[in-house]
Order: sequence, then C-alpha cells, then structure tokens
Amino acid sequence: MQIHYLEIVTPDVDAVCNAYEQSAGAQFCAPEESLGNARVADIAGGRIGVRAPMHESETPVIRPYFLVDNVEIALESVVKMGGEIIHPAMEIPGFGKFAIYTQGGNQLGVWEV
Repeated sequence: MQIHYLEIVTPDVDAVCNAYEQSAGAQFCAPEESLGNARVADIAGGRIGVRAPMHESETPVIRPYFLVDNVEIALESVVKMGGEIIHPAMEIPGFGKFAIYTQGGNQLGVWEV
C-alpha cells in the first residue's frame, strides 16, 4: 500500500508550508489550480499538497490518498466494509482520478493514475 497524495487542508497554508520547508527541506510549488490551489511538494513515493478550505463548511483535515489500480473497484470494497463515500470518483486532467470516503471517523481517499 502506498500513499500517493497527502492533503492538508488548513486556514494557514503559508505557515504549514514554511514549517515543512524549514524542518524537512520540502520545496513547494506555486498554487496548483487543478488541486484546489494546493501548494504541492514531492515526498517519497508521492506528493503532499497544502491548501485552504474551499468553502466555509470545510474544516481542517489531513487526508491520505492511497494509490489504487481502479478507483471504482476500491470504492465498492470500501462501501462493503462500512465506509461512506463523501466525494465520488472524479478525474483531474493530468493528475488522475480520485475519490474521498469516511471510515472509522476519518477521511481517506483513493487515487488512480
């Protein structure tokens, strides 16, 4: 199992990015519109994205997206195991397809490239 994308939603994007830059040597790009204006940096095996909430009801969260061969098949398995889909599969041109679900009180994602 591999984390493909680690998403951090925070009201203070610059502070979080600066902390990772100073403590871990991360190098974040300018905001990436296709990823909700996240500032993205490469990590071992994937990427980390830090972005602000996209609407007033979105709260801060750290959400791992696990790399899967097929998002739809992964979601079927999640639902069978009691998970609830909160964002259906969606294609992001140039980045792949993702979906978000909740399970055990946590938000998790799956990502297909």
